[in-house]
Amino acid sequence: MPSASAPVGPAAPWRGRRVVLLGVVLVALNLRIAVASVSPILDLVRADVALSATEAGLLGTIPVVSFAAFGSVTPLLARRIGLEPLLVLAMLLSATGEVVRSGTSTSTGFLAWSVIALAGMGMGNVLLPPVVKRYFPDRIGVVTSVYSVTMTFSTALPALLAVPVAERLGWRASLSVWSAVGVVAALPWLVVIVRSAAARAELGGLLRRAPATTPALTSRHRSGGRVWRSPLAWGMALTFAMNSLDSYAMFAWLPQILVDGGTSPHAAGVWLSVFAILGLPPALVAPIAASRMRNPIGLVVFFVACFMASYLGLLLAPGGPVWLWILLGGFGPGAFPVLLALINLRTRTSAGAASLSGFTQGVGYAIAGTGPLLMGVLYDATGTWTASLLFLMGTLVVLVVAATVACRPGMLEDSWGPRARG
Repeated sequence: MPSASAPVGPAAPWRGRRVVLLGVVLVALNLRIAVASVSPILDLVRADVALSATEAGLLGTIPVVSFAAFGSVTPLLARRIGLEPLLVLAMLLSATGEVVRSGTSTSTGFLAWSVIALAGMGMGNVLLPPVVKRYFPDRIGVVTSVYSVTMTFSTALPALLAVPVAERLGWRASLSVWSAVGVVAALPWLVVIVRSAAARAELGGLLRRAPATTPALTSRHRSGGRVWRSPLAWGMALTFAMNSLDSYAMFAWLPQILVDGGTSPHAAGVWLSVFAILGLPPALVAPIAASRMRNPIGLVVFFVACFMASYLGLLLAPGGPVWLWILLGGFGPGAFPVLLALINLRTRTSAGAASLSGFTQGVGYAIAGTGPLLMGVLYDATGTWTASLLFLMGTLVVLVVAATVACRPGMLEDSWGPRARG
């Protein structure tokens, strides 16, 4: 017989939440498809819709700008519409954009509908953390790990399949087929909306049987406040910005850095794929580890150290051992899944998580989008990668300083004050 003092957890911790978990996984699977499905077949697209070099370059900028712009307004829309209905809208919006752009015959139409597709994905980026906060407050680390890993696959799968599908069925089919993921991702959330009352009651029962240390779905603190006045929010946003800036810069320029250092173009492309795949272990482990630490700054410093060592290697010995610089650099973006977990670990309510998620990703992506551009400007100005790599090292210093604030124990809503009694 169990001790009377021991907390009794739910016998079936996922019961009543399996549909939600499926919805989270499917949304995560859809969050990078519109970006990753274009670049492998860009030459085919350009030949057919007459995209200029400048317009093709815009395709590399539109994702970050869309994530920043639409992510920033998502918390406001979520308060007006609700998390679950907005997720349905976001997934259908992304699917519509993917289908229509694949049928367009003009470069302007292709770019405009790409923005629509990415708008839905930018909204999904912001909505997933508060959804996890609402439905899985007792499983934040595990569920964040699951959807972080799924997002990594969301980047890898289209890149792997886009060319074979285009060769067999044409580039339009290669792009439009991914819209099915967005449509399917909306279905579990329609079920959740229909069953919302029963699902919420079931979730409440699960949490009442959970250990006393499990965060509650509700709080005595207000669900809204001026997030931009919070040092925690700025620490999160700047940490997210610097981590994403470094990641985007490396995806954009790593092959050229390696080629200039003596690596063959083919091998450089392979190393970029390895760099991307190495994001899987941190995505799996980091959120769970962060959820078990009072202050996960040590995790962030570890990932920063990996980035720093990789940059030093590329700066001092770009010709080799390349495998070591790629191994270290591939672990560098691991602060990203830590931040996804912290959005929930540093908030008390799903509304607070939505506000922090929107601010962190809106500001973060806006800053991160400058990374590849600044790398190119510095390279053009100096003719070497030295200044560019030193610039990236400088961003890592900013990242660590900001992360000390973001990782410090504390809750966003505590700065908003207690909720007024009705």
